[in-house]
Amino acid sequence: MLRDVAVAVGQGVAAFELGVVCEVFGLDRSADSLPGFDFAVCAVDPPPLVCASGFTISPPHGLDRLRSADLVAVPGWHEIDRPPPEPLLEALREAVARGGRVMSVCSGAFVLAAAGLLDGRRATTHWRYAPELAARYPAVRVDPRVLYIDEGSVLTSAGTGAGIDLCLHILREEFGARVANAIARRMVVPAHRDGGQAQYIESPIGERRAGGDIAQVLDWMRERLGEPLPLERTARHFHMSPRTLARRFAAATGSSPHRWLIQQRCELAQRLLEETDDSIEEVARRAGFPDAAGMRTHFTRWRGTSPQRYRRVFRERG
Repeated sequence: MLRDVAVAVGQGVAAFELGVVCEVFGLDRSADSLPGFDFAVCAVDPPPLVCASGFTISPPHGLDRLRSADLVAVPGWHEIDRPPPEPLLEALREAVARGGRVMSVCSGAFVLAAAGLLDGRRATTHWRYAPELAARYPAVRVDPRVLYIDEGSVLTSAGTGAGIDLCLHILREEFGARVANAIARRMVVPAHRDGGQAQYIESPIGERRAGGDIAQVLDWMRERLGEPLPLERTARHFHMSPRTLARRFAAATGSSPHRWLIQQRCELAQRLLEETDDSIEEVARRAGFPDAAGMRTHFTRWRGTSPQRYRRVFRERG
């Protein structure tokens, strides 16, 4: 169970990305019956450190503090041309070797790559840095399209807001949807964006015409997850052809209506598995899957485990 979180910061650390990790893991929310963490900010270089925004910080801990962490986070690494110090790289390798996890936000992926932790793995970073990461570390399978990638012990995310998405993903894995959603609500951010979602969407301004507001379509579909929702039904309700709806949906979300709908149904099934004693068949029905076998296929692909096992492991942790 995730209890101890440390973030490693060097000169030129990006203030926003450091703040993301501090906001998610560093605040005491125990009064709201949410989990708390033994949290530490650890200086890679001798403090004080100058953030990329120009102000200074003086972290109270050094690299020794990383040795106890269940999760070590590396926010944006300002000078990607500067080799990270070997003590930091060794601390990251040790964290993974003892069963911990390491994560990066934005250009922090360069540090994980320098430690050799991304060799042979899929990884992402901000789309601006992706070509450089791929060129410098050819053993890394860089994917610049996605928000974040979970490779088990090593996790990477794109810039700024994608770091929030990855932190919430970790909470969802460790503590379930209720905890992740509650913290997202406190932060006033979307509760869940799929890691495979595109980093940025180039959507023409003219798409927001009458009947073409995809936000309304998403809300309408969310309210009817338990019902059959073929594309033709949704398109007809919003006075569009199926082809037009699919095109506008992809332009606005980076996903197809079918893929988005499966994701939403899996998330609903997860909440029902955590919070109710409904049978697997009833969970499948309430989440809009045709049967338990269909839900098992999609849920296992999404979570890497079956609905039955997910419920059992979640309750054992609880």
